[in-house]
Amino acid sequence: MSKYKLIMLRHGEGAWNKENRFCSWVDQKLNSEGMKEARNCGKQLKALNFEFDLVFTSILNRSIHTAWLILEELGQEWVPVESSWRLNERHYGALIGLNREQMALNHGEEQVRLWRRSYSVTPPPIEESHPYYHEIYNDRRYKVCDTPLDQLPRSESLKDVLERLLPYWNERIAPEVLSGKTILISAHGNSSRALLKHLEGISDEDIINITLPTGVPILLELDENLHAVGPHQFLGNQEAIQAAIKKVEDQGKVKRADK
Repeated sequence: MSKYKLIMLRHGEGAWNKENRFCSWVDQKLNSEGMKEARNCGKQLKALNFEFDLVFTSILNRSIHTAWLILEELGQEWVPVESSWRLNERHYGALIGLNREQMALNHGEEQVRLWRRSYSVTPPPIEESHPYYHEIYNDRRYKVCDTPLDQLPRSESLKDVLERLLPYWNERIAPEVLSGKTILISAHGNSSRALLKHLEGISDEDIINITLPTGVPILLELDENLHAVGPHQFLGNQEAIQAAIKKVEDQGKVKRADK
């Protein structure tokens, strides 16, 4: 029986989403379409009469800005927002900045699918010679988080994401849900997938089939033990949502020329 409701989402579209590049921990901002997606998400939640008590985001701009725009549409700008690196997107290591379609051409679509969607496959780690290494690790936000800089990841599988996310869920978010507060989590594709895996009990093998579009609210109904009582639900126009999911899935494929 459902006792609690949780709303989560992947942030709105950013420039690198549109350019089909691995964005990961590079602090890309929302583009105009992403801002529109976030506002539409807010309108959708307003139409369903959601009133939030607390919002959780990553420490990446696109996650935070998405939350702000949603709260603005709801007229709930005063709601507290808490940010943690533990909700960050998965660290894609050496793949950061690379084009997914080009990677599929070079390494094959199945390898790219494993890097993007599998549970335990880890991309090659980022090295100091990488063009975005210093931009990430010299950023002040990573010098004030709850983990020493030299212990932050250099690459992650989805399993790694879940392992660094779970302490924050268990110690910070779950108690707020259990206290009866209505929570919004504005995060990323893989941190959201990791949390869905945990709450829904999705198997290591089946998680590869879970794809989340940008800027679409996800409703999860939970029992008294914070286990999902059913599969997650995308809120909004279902036809448009399925088209958006297909668009994300196709990002790691080689485009075929029309004959």
